[in-house]
Amino acid sequence: MSATVWFVLAIALIAFVFDFINGFHDSANSIATVVSTRVLSPGTAVIWAAFFNFVAAFGLGTAVAKTIGKGLIDLAVVDPIVILGGLIGAIVWDLITWWGGLPTSSSHALIGGYAGAAVAKAGFMAILASGWVKTLVFIVVAPLMGLVLALALTVGLSWLLRRSLPRKVDRTFRVLQLFSAALYSLGHGTNDAQKTMGIIVGLLFAARASFVDFPIRALHVTTPDVIPLWVIFGAYAAIALGTMAGGWRIVRTMGQRITKLTPFGGFCAESSGAITLFVASHFGIPVSTTHTITGAISGVGAAHRLSAVRWGVAGRIVWAWVLTIPAAAGIAGLMYVVLHAVLS
Repeated sequence: MSATVWFVLAIALIAFVFDFINGFHDSANSIATVVSTRVLSPGTAVIWAAFFNFVAAFGLGTAVAKTIGKGLIDLAVVDPIVILGGLIGAIVWDLITWWGGLPTSSSHALIGGYAGAAVAKAGFMAILASGWVKTLVFIVVAPLMGLVLALALTVGLSWLLRRSLPRKVDRTFRVLQLFSAALYSLGHGTNDAQKTMGIIVGLLFAARASFVDFPIRALHVTTPDVIPLWVIFGAYAAIALGTMAGGWRIVRTMGQRITKLTPFGGFCAESSGAITLFVASHFGIPVSTTHTITGAISGVGAAHRLSAVRWGVAGRIVWAWVLTIPAAAGIAGLMYVVLHAVLS
């Protein structure tokens, strides 16, 4: 087996490592609300979220993976070094923001890294502008959609339940929050795991000539429209395992610092976030699960009163969002230059 084949397989493994870190970094998205309301213990919550992250592999489509695989970067530019540089840029930025306790977007770190490495190789002509429009638009739309849906759901349910005893409402929504947390984890797995799938398919397609004589047919990718089963299940397993590892630094920021949540509020936030993610995934739009749930949590707080949301904390998070794509792109571009000089 040629050295190129081994190199490509090693990069695919690194992509799964990124997916694991994605789950680790973004576990707060799935569990912060259900942990902060004390419906589930942290240990039980990560197992619950990881299970539904993985279940998302069955029958929820691959539209987002196809967008990442062929819709953002000109595949004529893509080679294994571009993919590797992009992955390293995303991983480094994820670890930096995890250490700082900032719930930034692993999704935007990945696409920023991918773009940065491609631009370092071929200039801005490598960017497919049409594929980036919906992704960049949803940087704003996803958290706003989460916020508006959560605000509307909180106000609507509060009105419907206005005559109910608070204790009964709390007990009911402790049960319902288990289902909303499961739905959000399904949406998280559906959207986020597919991004890594798209990267691996792009890698295998770019390196297809190296696999002409390779005996394992599952590695022969002749079109970016077909996602091999081993890529699908590998990506969902990696993100589920990462979620089980738990990024506890970010859980506190998401679950307590933005606004104080009850089981009722947690249900509204998770349900609104899940709806947003399912809509985006259906249309193949790679959105940030972090942005989405942050917007939804803010919407729940704002439904009570604007002062219930700690806008200073939210503002610090937004600045981290703004920096994510250029920061990951810069790191990835530098890594591409270094890797190309060393490996060439």
